[in-house]
Amino acid sequence: MDTPQIINNATSSNRVIDLSHHLSDEASIRVANPLKDIMRVISECPVTDLITMANGDPHHSLYPFQQIMYEVPSIQDTSDPVTSWNNSGRTQIFHSYRDQECALPICKAFQYSRAAGLVQCKDALTDFTNLIFAPPNHHVMLTFGNSDGLTKVFRIFGQKGDHFLTDEFSYPGITNCPLPYGVKWVGVKMDSGGIIPEELEKVLIRWDQAKLGRRPRLLYLVPVGQNPTGSTLSVDRRKKIYAIAQTWDLIIVEDDPYYFLRYDVPQTNCASADPDEFIENFRSTLIPTFLSMDVDGRVLRLDTFSKVLAPGMRLGWITSNKLFHLKLGEYTDSSTQPPHAFGQMFVTEMLSEHGWKIEGFCRWLRSLRLEYQNRLDFLLDVFQREVEPTGYASVNRPEAGMFVWIEVFFEKHPRFVRERCSGGSPVVARTNTECLLKELFERLMNIQGVAFVPASMFTIPENALWVESDGHVPLGDRTRFLRATFAGTEDIIEKGMIRLGKGLREFFQE
Repeated sequence: MDTPQIINNATSSNRVIDLSHHLSDEASIRVANPLKDIMRVISECPVTDLITMANGDPHHSLYPFQQIMYEVPSIQDTSDPVTSWNNSGRTQIFHSYRDQECALPICKAFQYSRAAGLVQCKDALTDFTNLIFAPPNHHVMLTFGNSDGLTKVFRIFGQKGDHFLTDEFSYPGITNCPLPYGVKWVGVKMDSGGIIPEELEKVLIRWDQAKLGRRPRLLYLVPVGQNPTGSTLSVDRRKKIYAIAQTWDLIIVEDDPYYFLRYDVPQTNCASADPDEFIENFRSTLIPTFLSMDVDGRVLRLDTFSKVLAPGMRLGWITSNKLFHLKLGEYTDSSTQPPHAFGQMFVTEMLSEHGWKIEGFCRWLRSLRLEYQNRLDFLLDVFQREVEPTGYASVNRPEAGMFVWIEVFFEKHPRFVRERCSGGSPVVARTNTECLLKELFERLMNIQGVAFVPASMFTIPENALWVESDGHVPLGDRTRFLRATFAGTEDIIEKGMIRLGKGLREFFQE
């Protein structure tokens, strides 16, 4: 067993440590885009009447936009703007102008810009991040949403032969990203509370570098409303995981699209007319993040508007230390470029004095959380009425997110098979659970007309070299779940649960 290397090369006055050894070879040798660099130098020139003929973008007088109007829900009904919006359609309007005063003028928004995003938008999101998360020594960079951000993060840390750590059930749209350049995933055992810190440490202790290559140095997590399980890491688990990251020198990638959709939290004084008081009350309902406890600079946090405004906005942001911020910027400046102007203009105006402001956005987030909690409660009520009496399935109550994780009791099926274990690999399935799951998924969809996502879509392949053989239940035998969303209307939810109940009865009583 190798002894962990405790990284502690920081001083008491500056806890940010040198983490440059985590960068991939590609990130280490990548250089800044020289044209972007010289444009930065020009933009910082102190000459007040500087005439620049160095730029390569069209003049703003030729942009075919005079103004853009945004008609959005009114947050004047401070108690519940989402319900008010759905019931009465009350709206408010703010604008982006080319030639009139606004937070981010069209003449500036549609110019070429640097990787971190337009200054006005980046500053607005930095203010929001500092207010909500209070991260020490971190910088904000805009992305085209978290999928784009994660693709870049994985690229600057991973290379062929590396292994990344994550939950044993994870969203494949993200875990697929680093596979083409030779990175493999190690799934860490979970329970209803998410990834288990002790299991994480077991993997690191057992790691055989002679057979597997260097020990994993990156941990990817969705800590609130994890997709697909709906689990949320407690504060205690977060502290344990961060301590493990410090001991074993891990980078933590905190992907948190469902952070503001956390349910069953104490209600605060939503009628407060004082903006600062309301924001402070709202903050008190939020769970501490890995970013907020990051004294070393080893956390990269990804936030997005996809789940709280609209997924098609394709706008999010990464908060990281200065070195990782610069490396992500070098990659962006020579690849995707910063996000589109439309989204940046909208967000800037929304958070400005002309729009909702940060207080209004927090009121929207609080109200949205209550709306989704109502939909979750409705699904659970219908499940209890239509599915639970079958005796063939149960459902968790997630703390956050948009999904419930429905467990199916395949051992009650007449064709369930369990092989007796007598040696062999500890990761080879000993039941036909996966086959029955696939059959159930197809029958529910093709006969009952209701679709869920089977757990097999989310599994991270196991390897006998990093699991304990004694008492280990292969992941294939634990792949007995269906993921269901409660983001739809009550009509969709009710019909779906009725069809699930009927489908389970027919499947198990064949």
